[in-house]
Amino acid sequence: MTYDNTLKYLVEQYPEDFIRYLLASEATDIQILKTELNQEPIRADSVTFLQTANQILHLEFQTLPASTPPLPLRMLDYWVRLYRQYNCDIEQVVIFLKPTTSEAVFVDEFTARNTTHRYRILRIWEQDPEPLLLSPGLLPLATLARTDSPQSLLQQVAVQVSMIEEEATKQSISVCTQLLAGLVFEPELIRQFLRREDMRESAIYQEILQEGLQEGRQRGIEQGIEQGIEQGIEQGRQSELRLVMRLLTRRLGSINSQLQSRLQELSLAQLENLGEVLLDFASEADLMNWLNTIEN
Repeated sequence: MTYDNTLKYLVEQYPEDFIRYLLASEATDIQILKTELNQEPIRADSVTFLQTANQILHLEFQTLPASTPPLPLRMLDYWVRLYRQYNCDIEQVVIFLKPTTSEAVFVDEFTARNTTHRYRILRIWEQDPEPLLLSPGLLPLATLARTDSPQSLLQQVAVQVSMIEEEATKQSISVCTQLLAGLVFEPELIRQFLRREDMRESAIYQEILQEGLQEGRQRGIEQGIEQGIEQGIEQGRQSELRLVMRLLTRRLGSINSQLQSRLQELSLAQLENLGEVLLDFASEADLMNWLNTIEN
């Protein structure tokens, strides 16, 4: 969720950068469309309308290739709904973020009897970083691009971020860069080149954090009104636990059963605190140390 929200923010704030990079065209007459498509609601990652070209650029960002339903079927579903609603040319691009040897990141079509649907795929770790370094909205993705010297690339991105003149823009791009760089770099290395203070102060980080926290709280509050305060608090805690487990899985991979049992015992306040610090974790050992600290 963190990476999806970060990239959705970048596309909404810098649509021209993504259009220039993915469609090799300039466009100023663009419109950000609703990402919740009709019928039974499904939500796309990004949908941008190029009015003069009468074309839609639909982006999906995938940290992992696994998907339910399978990604090719989802892309067909998105296309049908978009075409039914807007009746125009649709360019679909799936951007895979994290290096993997899975064959799924090479699949660029859905095939069934009498039906074939194709879309573009972009494995970001194979892409030349130079075009990404030219635009603020693409700088965070540059940290994931092809390089023989990852540390030098991260430093180069950090220099480009530091050259952004408008302070609020610089802060937002810095935060997005740190969040995406966390897919491939250790937190200590990221902190060498980018200001950690930007993370806590930034609107985008707070928006991502609060969106997840509010979802957990709201479910608990709504049920608490109907079923009593104690049950509502527990529902909120369980929602918070699910959110934290998803974020930890995104950050560290699978969590062993012993640590999962310890996480089950945390209070709502402890889970909220964990949600704020888990971005600093690089391994299960960091999670275990944090749990040991709060239990002592």
